[in-house]
Amino acid sequence: MPAVSVTPSIDARRVRRAFARAAAGYDAAAALQREIAARMLERLDDVKIRPDVLVDLGCGTGASLAALGERYPRARIVGIDVCEAMLRVGDRQRSKLLWMLPFLRGPKHASLIAANAQALPLAAGAAGFIWSNLMLHWLADPLAAFREMHRTLEVDGLLMFSTFGPDTLKELRASFQDEYEHSLRFIDMHDYGDMLVECGFAGPVMDVERLTVSYPSPEALFDELRRSGSTSAAPGRRRGLLGRQTWRAVCDAYEKLRVEGRLPATFEVVYGHAWKAAPRTIADGRSVIRFDAKRA
Repeated sequence: MPAVSVTPSIDARRVRRAFARAAAGYDAAAALQREIAARMLERLDDVKIRPDVLVDLGCGTGASLAALGERYPRARIVGIDVCEAMLRVGDRQRSKLLWMLPFLRGPKHASLIAANAQALPLAAGAAGFIWSNLMLHWLADPLAAFREMHRTLEVDGLLMFSTFGPDTLKELRASFQDEYEHSLRFIDMHDYGDMLVECGFAGPVMDVERLTVSYPSPEALFDELRRSGSTSAAPGRRRGLLGRQTWRAVCDAYEKLRVEGRLPATFEVVYGHAWKAAPRTIADGRSVIRFDAKRA
């Protein structure tokens, strides 16, 4: 298989700044993120794993940590996010909740680490399960992140993730009639699958669903995107503010899509999971032959 080519197209510093500004009110604006996390959790019902170490990569304020800890009570939980402000907000919220309700189930204190997904501060083979909800599309190079996840997982460890695909916010993009990029360049599901294979993952399973969220106005959509940190970080974005005339033209174009009094916004959700298989070769290129005495 030819190497998968990834063109960096995201301003990582802008991403961190946007999430830092949104951190305090993120959970109130992240209903879609929570819904997709719930759907990921349902998919775990058919997966039989008992990880010693579980990593929530791109954990944000850590909204999924309690549910993951309750599902895997014996696992050490590690939450990793590139935005320290998000981690601080989440840590304060969990500390306050545990003080008020000390009988809550789940991890009493997850380890929280501020780090880049493309350079994880974890030893090779340290994790039995990596979970990542809606993080990959924020990366300039998701292939590098997949390589790090593969390195960090133990043999037979599981990676499960969700991300957004190309149809996400298609109505919004169509409403702009200029040369600027008004959303991220979302990657196709099949390209993610190719990346997993290139990195050495076994049996990747990919699927997609399209969710439609409706809003009373374009302003309501933009406000939710801003409050959840989901502002454009594409290199071709507009650097200044929209003029009044341009904004009016965008609203008029979007209004043509109104259905039963609401404006639709499509979110294409890509789900994937794959396992880390045992290596077939060692560093010098020699093949590994495994002998199973029980089968013999």
